[in-house]
Amino acid sequence: MATGVTTDVREIVLSNSTFGPREVEQITRAVSEDFANFGVLRDAVAELDAREERSPATSIRFGVCLYLMGRYSRAAEILSSADGGAVALFYQGKSRVALGQIDQAMKNFEAARVAGYSGDDCTLAVADALRHAGKHDQALAKLDSLSGAVEQTAEYLFQRAATVAKVHYNPSEVVALYERAVQADERHGGALFGLAVENDRRGNDEEALQLYQRAAATFPTFVGVLLNLGLLYEDRQQYDRSQICYQRILETYPDHKQARLYLKDASASGNMMFDEDAARKNDRLTQVLNIPVSDFELSVRSRNCLQKMGVKTLGDLTRTSEQELLASKNFGETSLVEIRDMLNSKGLQLGQFAHEKYEPEPVDVSSMPPDAQALLDRPLSELNLSVRARKCMARLGLATIGELIRKTGDDLLECKNFGVTSLNEVREKLTLIGLKLRGD
Repeated sequence: MATGVTTDVREIVLSNSTFGPREVEQITRAVSEDFANFGVLRDAVAELDAREERSPATSIRFGVCLYLMGRYSRAAEILSSADGGAVALFYQGKSRVALGQIDQAMKNFEAARVAGYSGDDCTLAVADALRHAGKHDQALAKLDSLSGAVEQTAEYLFQRAATVAKVHYNPSEVVALYERAVQADERHGGALFGLAVENDRRGNDEEALQLYQRAAATFPTFVGVLLNLGLLYEDRQQYDRSQICYQRILETYPDHKQARLYLKDASASGNMMFDEDAARKNDRLTQVLNIPVSDFELSVRSRNCLQKMGVKTLGDLTRTSEQELLASKNFGETSLVEIRDMLNSKGLQLGQFAHEKYEPEPVDVSSMPPDAQALLDRPLSELNLSVRARKCMARLGLATIGELIRKTGDDLLECKNFGVTSLNEVREKLTLIGLKLRGD
């Protein structure tokens, strides 16, 4: 039976017969039933690619198959030079949605409708494009414009569920819509994925796992399905299965950084010897590090200082140095001794895990002019700050202009002897060179 299906996939891709929604359905069903057929599809598409000349009809077949395989840029390129028919225009639009080229996609869908493609399908595709563009109210309005039999289709119910989830999230309504979509088509990958995520959010692990597995068996497969399923397998220490999920992503997207990283981690975890004693020790340490500082009897001054610094747990303190504490306003030697004693009682030390300190949010330099970006690695001395401001920079361990602009105004005001006057001075100096503090 599998051989017959394999032959069909190759024949559909390479034949000179008509190619439309029926043939797309045949290919997606064949790959869904046996993922080995993805390899057959890939090889057949490679044969098409190797042909020196392709007819307009063959270009449509070639472009649509590229879309199904996740090669959206090439698909859009090929389909834009096809015969300009309804199928080519529709799947060119689908490819451009995947590429984030929403305006062009909308034009493609309208042109496809005019050329004779299903009006309902084009409207659903437009709603999908609007949702991807973050125009959720407009997407919902498009869906509201549809009526009749289309309202009972899996694609309509899926699009409505995904859109309602963005406009006015009502969990019971969203779940009900996804469930109706799956009832209408048990192989609808988007609906299965959405329903899996909703169950995942509610802690229904077994149900979520089954739904992710069903979604992963559909084609084309959402990348998010394979990522989430892979992580669930890792949680169950089923590292071989998680690796298969990540490898499937990389078959389609060889440069997918997240999948490549997850695959590396899963491979390492699968080969790692499990040390129960070490695991128990690590669990105990984790529990201790998560103890809130509010559980200890500290002076009012110490509590207030820690609160202003965002220090909530013993773990936060182990990632904080003595210098950082002493740089905070109203924090003196007495408070430092108090904190040391508290940590020592739990076998911990200040700065013990300073190497794990969380990095502040990175600065988005993409909108900065090149001359401003070039200043980020320059020393703070080039700002010609006052003595008071320079001393505060030193207490905070800031050496470059780039390190300074990662701080907020509130961060700086927490430093001893740093007041509003010094803050205004820093802001003025940064403004002169086209920069500003984070949050300004």
